[in-house]
Amino acid sequence: MPKNKGKGGKNRKRGTNKNEAVKRELILKEDGQEYAQVTKMLGNGRIEAFCFDGTKRLATIRGKMRKKVWVNAGDIVLLGLRDFQDGKADVIAKYQADEARALVKGGHIPETTKINEDEEGAEDHIRFGEVSDEEEDSSSSDEGPRKPAAKQEESSDSDVDVDAI
Repeated sequence: MPKNKGKGGKNRKRGTNKNEAVKRELILKEDGQEYAQVTKMLGNGRIEAFCFDGTKRLATIRGKMRKKVWVNAGDIVLLGLRDFQDGKADVIAKYQADEARALVKGGHIPETTKINEDEEGAEDHIRFGEVSDEEEDSSSSDEGPRKPAAKQEESSDSDVDVDAI
């Protein structure tokens, strides 16, 4: 039997991210295309997107992007509009956070657009406020620790009444 000389199969290759460090050229919209923000994931490769021309469209993720480029709610995408159906479109490209900021800076999309920073650090956006002395005093009570409503009689381990508990 031949010896395995490789380092693994498709599951090992699936874990590597080859495109992360590559800086790609910014794709600008052409005639028949529009920038949009994903509002809802519908499943089966379909999304609901709010285009920056003011209309909501049902868009499908093209086959080249499926299972390779993950599109989430809040992402900025480039849609290819259909000539025969105004309410439907196709997702051509997904913009990374830095590319979306470049589009805002260039005036291609409105400045009021909320851009998802990064998927990995989504938990880092939780902010905790400082508690003032007044709030601490009002939250703690002078009663001490809470006691159960029904007082239990002290008894030894041998005569534990199950019904009394």
